[in-house]
Amino acid sequence: MEIIVVAVGTIRGQALSAAVNEYKKRLSAYSSVSVRELPEVPYRESFSESEKERVKQREGEYILRSLGKSSYVVALDPRGRELTSLEFAHHIQNLMVAGKSSVAFVIGGSLGLSQSVLERSDLRLSLSRMTFTHQIARLVLFEQLYRAFKIIRGETYHK
Repeated sequence: MEIIVVAVGTIRGQALSAAVNEYKKRLSAYSSVSVRELPEVPYRESFSESEKERVKQREGEYILRSLGKSSYVVALDPRGRELTSLEFAHHIQNLMVAGKSSVAFVIGGSLGLSQSVLERSDLRLSLSRMTFTHQIARLVLFEQLYRAFKIIRGETYHK
């Protein structure tokens, strides 16, 4: 299975980047892993809601262009479905059994994901009821993907 993380923006800071890279390296023992970093569209907090919506739409266009037609798309969305680590592992395993060869996880920018990206997604997934920056969300996602593959393989991993 190919895991693709499509993310608006880059990781800032050495510590966070090192942690993400560590889990990406660990995950690569189980799956092909790639990250597609897309540009953030600049905006200011003083923008009107309609201007912010246009920013999300533009980022959404970048995201949609980067997704494969046959990819199973998981949009990280705070209003999405919450899964335990075990449920998440079972979901990944079910995708593998169903023959899904490519799964794309989409992380939006600071303003979130456009409606068009949410509509393209096969699953809207919430990492938590808490709010995370898109950079922290990437770290949590990689850790949970690694944990999922450990669960699927029946290998031990700290609880």
